[in-house]
Amino acid sequence: MLQRYGVSDESAFAVGLTCGGILDIFVERVDQASYPELGEVAADISAGRPVAVATVVAHPDASRVGRRLVVRPHGQPTAGSLGSDRSDAAVVDDGRGLLATGRTETLEYGPDGQRRGEGMQVFVASYAPVPRLLVFGAIDFAAAVAKLGSFLGYRVTVCDARGVFATASRFPSADEVVVDWPHRYLTAEVAAGRVDSRTVVCVLTHDPKFDVPLLEVALRLPDLAYVGAMGSRRTHDDRLKRLREAGLTEPELARLASPIGLDLGARTPEETAVSIAAEIIALRWGGAGDRLSAQAGSIHH
Repeated sequence: MLQRYGVSDESAFAVGLTCGGILDIFVERVDQASYPELGEVAADISAGRPVAVATVVAHPDASRVGRRLVVRPHGQPTAGSLGSDRSDAAVVDDGRGLLATGRTETLEYGPDGQRRGEGMQVFVASYAPVPRLLVFGAIDFAAAVAKLGSFLGYRVTVCDARGVFATASRFPSADEVVVDWPHRYLTAEVAAGRVDSRTVVCVLTHDPKFDVPLLEVALRLPDLAYVGAMGSRRTHDDRLKRLREAGLTEPELARLASPIGLDLGARTPEETAVSIAAEIIALRWGGAGDRLSAQAGSIHH
């Protein structure tokens, strides 16, 4: 059953709270008969394989409430059913979209999965691997970016071809430190399926022999969440010239955030890391990067 609990603003004010709120609680029985897929879902989560569970939490037909569909990425099998082929097809399609971005949402359809209808509510819980932050260039700025990236919930990898700089002791906040040529490492990670639409790439070496081959690979990947490169205006112009000579198109070059970060007046590596993180967050959620005090209306997107 789905139970709603709520407190009005007036009632909240009366007891000293700043505002009211509503909380929906869905209660279901879980055992081997009612949830035979639970073991496989738990195994997927433990192994870091993306999986989503779609559950009908409201429906005009009470017998459909609690029906469940396990959704996996394209090309992988689903399990269970929400009660009809049409409902299953609609929720698999939408669920895979949510899973690709690691989002959990409640979706609404018509009773038989009609996209513009209402009456059937489906809660899609996504269990996706932690998004990745790939930092290329084992410099002081990289250590600060790795620390802030870890704080924001990314799995952080620092990669540099120079083994004398790329050491675990210099980057304690990183989940892994890799000694390899950046473009070769990124190519291998793409081939292994470990790069997705939530992956963030920060290129901090500002050395053409590393940057240009790496950016050739990164900017030709249309689904990366963010590709940023450090350097001065002069470095940026020279980098664009080299990338055009390498055959990159203007739409591909438009994906590059360079010089990297927002204009915060940053000076230290830590402040620069904040400006980079701010740009990543703004692009992820559609923020403009302006001061909230200079805006009107809702502060939440």
